Amino acid sequence: MILSEIKNHLQTLDTIAFELPNGDLVPAHFHVTEVGKISKHFIDCGGTVRTENVINFQLWNANDYNHRLHPEKLTHIIELSEKTLGLEDLEIEVEYQGDTIGKYALDFNGTNFLLVNKATACLAEDACGIPKPKVRLSDLQQQACAPNSGCC
Repeated sequence: MILSEIKNHLQTLDTIAFELPNGDLVPAHFHVTEVGKISKHFIDCGGTVRTENVINFQLWNANDYNHRLHPEKLTHIIELSEKTLGLEDLEIEVEYQGDTIGKYALDFNGTNFLLVNKATACLAEDACGIPKPKVRLSDLQQQACAPNSGCC
C-alpha cells in the first residue's frame, strides 16, 4: 500500500485497527510513534547497486489504555509528515514490536489495516550461483494431456 491509499482508506473509517498476520489485532491503545522515510542504498550479491525508499510507520503500545488514535488524527500526522519531510507517495512499511521488531507490508481488507509478512529474497538470482530447481519427470507426466481428453 502506498501513502495516498492509506489516506483514502482513513477517510472512510470511524476507527483504526491493525491486524497481525495471525489474525490478532494490535491493541486498540497503540500509538504511531514515527512516520518517516527510510532510504536504503546497497549492493546486491550480483554486484548491482540499488536503492530502496519506503515510508515507515512505527506502532507502539503503552500502558495508557484509554488512548485511541482516530482516523482524522492519523491523517493529520501523515499530512504533517508529508509537508515537513517532503514525503513521496511510496510504499508503506510498518514496524511493530513482537518478540523483536517486525517489519510488515501494509494492506487493507475494507475494515482493518493488515500487517503482511515480508520475506527476504535474492535480487540477483541469475548471478548468485543458486541452481534452478530440477523438474522431475513425474511432474512433467502429470502435466501432460491424458489420452482421450481432447487437449492434444
